[in-house]
Amino acid sequence: MDIVAALFIEDMQMRQAFEGGPARIDLTGVHFSTVPPEPPPCTIAPHLVVLARCAPDEPGTGVLEVVFRRDGVQVARNVQPLQVEPGRFTYRFVRAELDFADYGSVEAHCRIDQGPATVVPYTLVPGPAA
Repeated sequence: MDIVAALFIEDMQMRQAFEGGPARIDLTGVHFSTVPPEPPPCTIAPHLVVLARCAPDEPGTGVLEVVFRRDGVQVARNVQPLQVEPGRFTYRFVRAELDFADYGSVEAHCRIDQGPATVVPYTLVPGPAA
């Protein structure tokens, strides 16, 4: 299995292109940074969606692991089973509560089984001056 994409999002909707047709995924609010509701220190819980595919000749089972790292140090981790019908796609949501002592970045390292990691940054930035 492979990771097709990993993105921080606000919302996701599923629909069909036409009745009985292929599925469409509508992602809204895709972002890689945010302004916190209050200045740090604070806790942010972004929504990460991981899209995965399974080749037709693969078994379709595995484990999705997402490790959140700040400056190379693990600050959160999520592990969940992943099952995809061979030749198809699926998605998984990952939500971690991330503590920020100050503005800066955390990287989500996403991988299936022991495969290569897809790294997605998430940065806390200051809002406009009041």
